Amino acid sequence: MIEDLWYKNAVIYSLDLETFMDGNNDGTGDFEGLCRRLDYLHALGLDTIWLAPFQPTPNRDNGYDISDFYGVDPRHGSSGDFVEFIHKARKLGIKVIIDLVVNHTSDQHRWFQEARSSKDNSKRHWYIWSDKRPKDWNKGMVFPGVQKATWTIDKKTKSYYFHRFYEFQPDLNTDNPEVREEIARIMGYWLELGIAGFRVDAVPFILESPAPGVEKPPMHFEYLKDMRKFLQWRRGDAVLLGEANVLPEESKEYFGKEGDGIHLMFNFFVNQYIFYALATNDTRPLIKALEQTKDIPKNSQWAHFLRNHDELDLGRLTEEEREKVFERFGPEEDMQLYHRGIRRRLSPMLGNRQQTELAYSLMFSLPGTPVIRYGDEIGMGEDLTLPEREAVRTPMQWTGDENGGFSKSKEIINPVISEGYYAYEHTNVENQRRDPGSLLNWMTTFIRLRKECPEIGYGEWEILDTGFTEILGMKYTWRNKILLIWHNFKETSLELVVPEKQAGAARLIDLNNNIESKLDERGRHTITLEAYGYRWFKGYTE
Repeated sequence: MIEDLWYKNAVIYSLDLETFMDGNNDGTGDFEGLCRRLDYLHALGLDTIWLAPFQPTPNRDNGYDISDFYGVDPRHGSSGDFVEFIHKARKLGIKVIIDLVVNHTSDQHRWFQEARSSKDNSKRHWYIWSDKRPKDWNKGMVFPGVQKATWTIDKKTKSYYFHRFYEFQPDLNTDNPEVREEIARIMGYWLELGIAGFRVDAVPFILESPAPGVEKPPMHFEYLKDMRKFLQWRRGDAVLLGEANVLPEESKEYFGKEGDGIHLMFNFFVNQYIFYALATNDTRPLIKALEQTKDIPKNSQWAHFLRNHDELDLGRLTEEEREKVFERFGPEEDMQLYHRGIRRRLSPMLGNRQQTELAYSLMFSLPGTPVIRYGDEIGMGEDLTLPEREAVRTPMQWTGDENGGFSKSKEIINPVISEGYYAYEHTNVENQRRDPGSLLNWMTTFIRLRKECPEIGYGEWEILDTGFTEILGMKYTWRNKILLIWHNFKETSLELVVPEKQAGAARLIDLNNNIESKLDERGRHTITLEAYGYRWFKGYTE
């Protein structure tokens, strides 16, 4: 495995411009504000930023309802501001990937306005239509309980258009070669402006061919391979990071049998079992999930995360498993969403620093690329008074000043958290930067640790039998190097006996503490794992 595959050892930071930093004090975050905070991200040790949509939008769905794929929404600045941001990021060695939202457009996009103007318009077949209301008009909603339909009538042409998401987000018809050509043009535009790749939104819906009454539309994975080819023609080291919440056996089609599909995919399957393990102390389902997602091409990679900008989706768990997670992390009805998920931030969900550290140590140690959500490095909370997924989209808390240092405006995009333990006066970057024992400084140390362990990104891995259902043990090997990591999900300490044959090393050097373990007279290592404890070791044969 060559090391040119930069994404194998990257750490990605996910942020939304509108809630990150307001540079011109109009109440909405922008590129000017983000540029001011690039040094902070660089000091954290991050090497890749994933930007949520910032293109022109009516902004009815957090910017995912795009009305022009080739610009910057005036709230965030100009195209010149974007280029200046890319330039500053590049000088700091930070790559930028942006959202590619081409499953749908805003209903205000000129393409849709043209398509609905007449049935003979040249853009008509850029979208999906039915002259009669389909029998499945209210089936297959992405947001059950909130979304009412997937087919909505357009009063102008008296036809129904298909929308997998909200009715103001009509789906593009990717079976139309003109649409696929336009998607390539969009990719080419942003690649020329210096980005390092795309986080591809709703990948399965880009590849399917929906039609009225068709329960399982055919999938066209060749479209994904064409996107990959185009991307690498234009920029050889650019990547596609896919959002596809699919079962493990289905993921192989997305990566491509020869690794010629998507480069990285979010591992939603493992993510759900991480939270099951955190809720129950039982690592066996998590181990099974890891094993089920192990077999991927050499140049492909999983992206592991704890929380993101959406709800914590638990749809792949059994009903019994999901109820256990709900009971522990989202027991109240207003903490839950769409009958399948939890709309909370990580720190208040877990409720204690020990488990927060355990969860992040685990995420950094899993085979793949870690993705951090803005604000989680300081343990930000959520605002459950906000609707749906907005609860976890509050402004970044920089200082104890008004609006958490996010903006000096009297009115801001979302209210900053101002009550309780997670209020900006208590939980903010400025306070934590000065506290050696803060979560922020712990996170900075762990990002550095992850970067110093390329075995995780490039190496082979195996699960270690520990004899405890509460302990997850993993072993990585790469270029004759050994990395051993154990996590204790139990609220009490446990002692682990590791034979030399399993460890593969006579000496173990603890990467977090000035401790080393040598084999005892019986050829064993004895490792103590504190309550919710974690231990990272490099192994040496001599």
